[in-house]
Amino acid sequence: MTNNQKISVGIIGGAGYTGGELLRILVNHPAVNISFVNSKSQAGKPLHHVHTDLLGESDLVFSSHVGPVDALFLCSGHGESRKFLAENTLAPSTKIIDLSTDFRDETDGFVYGLPELQREKIKTANRIANPGCFATSIELALLPLASAGLLQEEVHVSAMTGSTGAGQALGATTHFSWRNNNVSIYKAFAHQHLTEIKMSVGKLQPNFEHAIQFIPYRGDYTRGIMANLYTKYDGTLAESEALFQHFYAPHPFTHLSGQPLDLKQVVNTNKCFISLQKHNDQLLVTSIIDNLVKGASGQAVQNMNLLFGLPEDAGLRLKAVAF
Repeated sequence: MTNNQKISVGIIGGAGYTGGELLRILVNHPAVNISFVNSKSQAGKPLHHVHTDLLGESDLVFSSHVGPVDALFLCSGHGESRKFLAENTLAPSTKIIDLSTDFRDETDGFVYGLPELQREKIKTANRIANPGCFATSIELALLPLASAGLLQEEVHVSAMTGSTGAGQALGATTHFSWRNNNVSIYKAFAHQHLTEIKMSVGKLQPNFEHAIQFIPYRGDYTRGIMANLYTKYDGTLAESEALFQHFYAPHPFTHLSGQPLDLKQVVNTNKCFISLQKHNDQLLVTSIIDNLVKGASGQAVQNMNLLFGLPEDAGLRLKAVAF
């Protein structure tokens, strides 16, 4: 395959965590040529000046320009994507994949990009709103139940994320001396991802009107999300396992495990692992993902693959580090 046959891609906001993770995936993607990596703060510097592990992987430098590409990834902060699109004119053929919260309500022609929910719609879209990281892990735990109309009562969720979920900008709660050996709750019952979670569940079970009670935790580690949720379920454990297996059978990255889960199983991969337990009339669903890969940049590449008719797992067969 020559460069002329490859998808030309550009990245806006390439110096942050999601931009760096996107670069780590795309430098080895068999069908991609990276045309430019835009960064206001790092223009003129080599990529490996910021993403030091890319030394020897790419000779590209950060740029301040925006050139013509087949696919454009928007990796800037929340609110910046809407501003960028208002200030820049792109070719109508350019596919846009936005990793911010700006268009997850599917406004302005954007399609919500959770492949396990909207794969066919994504394939024919021109603009994709990549899901949030907590939203991805929680939605993948809920969608099989919603698809069968089995969400009967409130859903209770507790989920913990690593420090990279807060982005690269330094703050009091990302400082090593505060975060290390520490756990804390934030945005209890009011996390911004609840809006897209409720929207996604409603696509499969429109009559679901109960609350999703979500308690997010900050973990004392760098990457990965574990979400534990429980809700009333009248069926047996075996019936729930069959439901989840059937729902995710066509999808290459989401898998049901019969064993207890730990985060290292999915860190550095685009996978979501799910386990189920039945306790009296409650079904406990545990979901684990890497917040920077399946929860952000990996899912963005998965969406790009769908947009361009590539195998969904192209460039994404990534293995976790077990030890």
